[in-house]
Amino acid sequence: MSAAVPLPSPSAAVLARLRDIRHLALDMDGTIYKGGSLFPFTRPFLARMRELGIGCTFLTNNPSKSSADYLAHLAKLGIAATPAELYTSAQATIDWLRTHRPEARRLFVLGTASMQAQFRDAGFVLTGEAPTDEPDAVVVGFDLTLAYARACRAAWWIQRGKLYVATNPDWVCPTDQPTVLIDCGSICAMLEKATGRAPDQVFGKPDPSMLDGIRSRHGLEAVQIAMVGDRIYTDVLMAHRAGALGVLVLSGEATADDAAQAENPPHLTLPSLAELGDLLAAARAPAPFCT
Repeated sequence: MSAAVPLPSPSAAVLARLRDIRHLALDMDGTIYKGGSLFPFTRPFLARMRELGIGCTFLTNNPSKSSADYLAHLAKLGIAATPAELYTSAQATIDWLRTHRPEARRLFVLGTASMQAQFRDAGFVLTGEAPTDEPDAVVVGFDLTLAYARACRAAWWIQRGKLYVATNPDWVCPTDQPTVLIDCGSICAMLEKATGRAPDQVFGKPDPSMLDGIRSRHGLEAVQIAMVGDRIYTDVLMAHRAGALGVLVLSGEATADDAAQAENPPHLTLPSLAELGDLLAAARAPAPFCT
């Protein structure tokens, strides 16, 4: 969290934008907690947002666990969240398919059992490995249960021109274990080598559809949303692409040096959520009455 360069003061334009913020899209690891430990400022910050009438949605690029799994994890950390306050890359994929490809009802899903259940619960029919069980589309996610036969079947349908979407672009999933967790982007790279095709659509941060889903859920304009996270190339870049306010917190991966050198710099760089809470409260404070 140490900054090698001084943090710039918020500009007048950014302070004006803060007055319009009605909802926060919050990255999780590095923003509200680190690994299995909740930051001490997180619960006070969330309570303050409730007092200010600012909604919050927790975002994750990891589709391997269900919404119930993530809500249970947050509850274990002391955060009571509802399903409406969580948005995953699997949910973004489901929303896009429903809106843009409603004819795609039969899916070959390369993902964990938990991820497959999310698509099944959303009303999709999941096809099997038989070459006669033809899908309308192939969905590839962060599959920790990846099996060779299923990867081959996914490649078969991709090669035959089926709609092909990926839940997230990540090459690896961060871990504190002595291993490399190969993520969705790497699985797609393997499939591209085998088939000559990249995904037709990739969801998850930095794809703006993650914020589009939140905007649609809550009837908001992009300027009323702030994307808050610790990564410039996912969180901040998505904010730029979606027209939202990009807030970088230095409680996770990125440093102040990274922010100063970024091609798409954050609109606002702060040490943590605590300082963001102060700014949002100040933006809503009534102007002093002058006589």
